[in-house]
Amino acid sequence: MAGPGGPTPRLPLILARELASNLATPVFLMDERGMLVYWNDAAELLIGRSLAEVGELSGAEFGEILQLRDVDGSPLRRRDTPTAIAFTDQRAAHRAYRATGYDGAEHALEVTAFPLFGEGHQMHGVVTVFWPSSTVPGSD
Repeated sequence: MAGPGGPTPRLPLILARELASNLATPVFLMDERGMLVYWNDAAELLIGRSLAEVGELSGAEFGEILQLRDVDGSPLRRRDTPTAIAFTDQRAAHRAYRATGYDGAEHALEVTAFPLFGEGHQMHGVVTVFWPSSTVPGSD
């Protein structure tokens, strides 16, 4: 999962990738460096591009590209997203928000993220799971 010269992925991240690749639920993975290193086919539909097209990028870059907004339409600060909370505070987080993908499609989402810990309570990354939301005002 890591690029040339990057760190070797650890087993918990490898296993999370294997799980995500077999799910119909949109999932993406961030490594311990804060780099988005994988998203599954279901997430590709929300993001609007494949990982091969985009390549590895930081969570902050990814948040900017997706134009994240709170349920009221105001810009959502990156640090307030479940993924950022899971990464910086090393705890699970959930939130509803809107995101516009690479393809310009807007999505109302429920998002849950949690840190991925291995032996010795070492954090190996973050797992983020998305669901379409019917509770966000203006969603289908």
